[in-house]
Amino acid sequence: MALSVDDLTVAYNEKPAIWDIDLAVPKGVLMGVVGPNGAGKSTLIRAVLNLIPRAAGAVSFYGKPYERARSLVGYVPQRGSVDWDFPTSVLDVVTMGLYGKLGWFRRPGKRERELALNALEQVDMADFAARQISQLSGGQQQRTFLARALVQDAQIYFMDEPFAAVDAVTENAIVQILQALNGRGKTVLVVHHDLQTVAQYFDWVTLLNVEVIASGPTAQAFTRENLRRTYGGRVAHLQSGAP
Repeated sequence: MALSVDDLTVAYNEKPAIWDIDLAVPKGVLMGVVGPNGAGKSTLIRAVLNLIPRAAGAVSFYGKPYERARSLVGYVPQRGSVDWDFPTSVLDVVTMGLYGKLGWFRRPGKRERELALNALEQVDMADFAARQISQLSGGQQQRTFLARALVQDAQIYFMDEPFAAVDAVTENAIVQILQALNGRGKTVLVVHHDLQTVAQYFDWVTLLNVEVIASGPTAQAFTRENLRRTYGGRVAHLQSGAP
């Protein structure tokens, strides 16, 4: 398995944010993580990546704990969690994605610059390499962070709401990049909100509401009954393609 999660629980002020999560994600799937606001989707990703404390549970990547699998993992956080006023360029932000392989005491050189520029070309941002990140639009910021993840050449990617507040052109571009990664055998997990596009974008889905309601191939897990169990009465209408 690309990702194995066993009995994972995270609590804030003794209230569970996610509870007793068991999850097995096969290699090479493009997986959407969906659920209502407050369901614990972002918490799940941050807990898996050791960014927040766990109350209980174990996580492994390709059979290894995160500390031994760090180089296999790429992460695109929520755009709102980043200080976009920090005085740095687009190219520098992308190059930061290579620090895990360089080590903090070795400065990036010509090779690293070429890799970062190549990643920017993949997201159609090469012309913005020298621009300060504070001057970017929301969609450009998202593409920059996606390039930073791409330059890591990871095996498994975690993307926390990459489509939030981007225009249709940017969303389509991001989807194509995710599908290209998936086509190269990478595993991609995406926190996603739009039920209308789940079946179109993802071949695997996990429905979450503090606990895992269902997880598996989209055709099997993304059903009307599982959506009702996940969202309760808060869904005005369910995804039209859900059986």
